[in-house]
Amino acid sequence: MPHYLGIDVGTSAVKAILVDERQTTIAEADVSLPISRPRDLWSEQEPEDWWQAVQASLDQLRSKDAAALADVRGIGLSGQMHGAVLLDAANRPLRPAILWNDGRSYREAQELGAEYPELSPAMGVIPMPGFTAPKLVWLARHEPETFRAVRKVLLPKDYIRFQLTGAIVTDMSDAAGTWWLDEAERDWSDEALAATGLTRDHMANLVEGSQSSGTVDPEVARRWGMRRDVVVAGGAGDAAAGAVGMGAIADGSAFISLGTSGQLLVTTETFSPAPEALVHSFCHAVPGRWFQMAAMLNGASCLAWAANLLKRDIGEILRETEAAYRKPSDVLFLPYLAGERTPHNDPHARGVFFGLSPDTRQTDMAQAVLEGVAYSFADAKLALEQAGTPLTQAGIIGGGSRSQFWTKIFASVLNIPIMRYQGSDKGPAFGAARLARIAVTGEAPEDVCTAPGILETVEPDPQLAELYRPRIESFRSLYRALKPEFTRS
Repeated sequence: MPHYLGIDVGTSAVKAILVDERQTTIAEADVSLPISRPRDLWSEQEPEDWWQAVQASLDQLRSKDAAALADVRGIGLSGQMHGAVLLDAANRPLRPAILWNDGRSYREAQELGAEYPELSPAMGVIPMPGFTAPKLVWLARHEPETFRAVRKVLLPKDYIRFQLTGAIVTDMSDAAGTWWLDEAERDWSDEALAATGLTRDHMANLVEGSQSSGTVDPEVARRWGMRRDVVVAGGAGDAAAGAVGMGAIADGSAFISLGTSGQLLVTTETFSPAPEALVHSFCHAVPGRWFQMAAMLNGASCLAWAANLLKRDIGEILRETEAAYRKPSDVLFLPYLAGERTPHNDPHARGVFFGLSPDTRQTDMAQAVLEGVAYSFADAKLALEQAGTPLTQAGIIGGGSRSQFWTKIFASVLNIPIMRYQGSDKGPAFGAARLARIAVTGEAPEDVCTAPGILETVEPDPQLAELYRPRIESFRSLYRALKPEFTRS
């Protein structure tokens, strides 16, 4: 029986999943990743750490089911978007990769937007410091010798592709987040590349996410007892891969991704840019599809941070908070631990607890964190509405989707029904495995990328929705009041 492998190169971990032709999960692996923050606003990882984690995840899968791994016909790759992996003439990394949540190129992003305003509609959004293009402008200014040595610019998952196949290739959905891709044409923009001192020669070859990008190197195949003809699909950026995993490839399909970061994504049949609303309009992972997305830099990672700060287990603090929950918390939490993208485009924004008193308990703070992240998604929903895409319901995926309690808060804050799906926490890795299958079999994406079974539909509580409305406004007002302080710090 043929099997398919999905590998997701996340920020906190590499996740790998083996599925069979019935799309049943056979085995999973999860290997954590270190992250470096050497200076304020900086966020980096070593590309070799990703490769070591991928190798460890494949070792885990082989120990769990060597026969299934040996029968893998295709591999799909997913990964954190926007990261700048810089290779020299020998295809070796020149420095640590600069990640999606790195804000050092804030000035360069502003300058790009001011000097080339006509490019933003074609690129799908204004240049932001998390994107790849402003990072290269920063590099040319601050590390000119490194910039001159750059021969190829890769995205994180595509460094793993290079290790697996030797090919320098990326897919449309991941390339979409660089600010170098003409989204409507699904091709590199010579004008955007020239604006950052680069040419097509610096870029990877482009394929659709459901197309083959090459086959596994014989040495790699031998190392894990795999076939020599294993196809490696184009794959996808994590947002698009998550959409593929939950079947969100039809026009109007919407979902919330609640992982390390957060996304609110709606699939479209046409390219519909709305750069003025700070909404990302990007190519999807399957041909002839795009999506509009509000992207938040802080998602379920805020809960992990709070649990660590309180020295509590996440599951335990969630259970206690749910038991104590009666109404919206009197404590407000701005979840901008790593700055924010939609709707603020502000890498200087920081996390804040407001409204603490001698009576504040751990559960009050935990509830404020859960609500603060949900309030940021209310901002995201508003941004999509301003871009002409109203949201009437959504699915939810990612690690945060495992919490029914948090999903209930989201439903009432956003005032829409939210669907929880079976296996929704597998997200991008499962979507990558689906893309691998399509690349091997040539099946229609609609036949493979079906929606998983619904565990439950969580309806908003009308009374809570009414109580949350003024708290959302207070949340927005708090950011506006503190914005000058963030910039000064």
